[in-house]
Amino acid sequence: MEEKRDRKIQIVVGALKLFAEKGYYRSTIPDIAGSLGMSSGNLYNYFHSKEELAQEAIRYISSYLAIRIREVNESKKSSREKIEDIVRIYFETARDEPQMIDFFLRVYLSNREVFSDGCEGMVCVNEFITEIMIFFEEGVANEELRNQDFFTAFGLFMGYLGGMVFLYGERMLPKALESYIEDISENIYRALGV
Repeated sequence: MEEKRDRKIQIVVGALKLFAEKGYYRSTIPDIAGSLGMSSGNLYNYFHSKEELAQEAIRYISSYLAIRIREVNESKKSSREKIEDIVRIYFETARDEPQMIDFFLRVYLSNREVFSDGCEGMVCVNEFITEIMIFFEEGVANEELRNQDFFTAFGLFMGYLGGMVFLYGERMLPKALESYIEDISENIYRALGV
């Protein structure tokens, strides 16, 4: 069973790379299978459709980010330091695994029809959302962050991250993405802090 799970992860990772190269809609199941050296029929043993594969891909990305943010949440750092750590994680992911953030920004957020049948709203990104909620709740409880509507705070936080990563992906930033970590973190903290 673990071998099947590992193979599914390999397929997801391969699909994400192909989606980043060719685009989600231009990538077919035969393209994905071929890029992995397997037959389309064999790929269908793991995923019944490209939409099912896309949904698993967004769950994979959510889990990937959640694991790293959970480590931040479990640290004894201040909210200000945690913000910087979360920004760093997101920016490093954009640099090291650009296909993940690209899929999140270009496919997940803009193609709701792909993410239906049990993946509506934030269902498929719940691990990531949960860790961000924990971060906010702890910051409010420690009186370091203002008590405000979660979606307002989340939108602000993700707006900064998504905007910068989009500019980075379009090669519009004059400096390396990492050079903006401190300034973006400070802006987020000023907007959310008490």
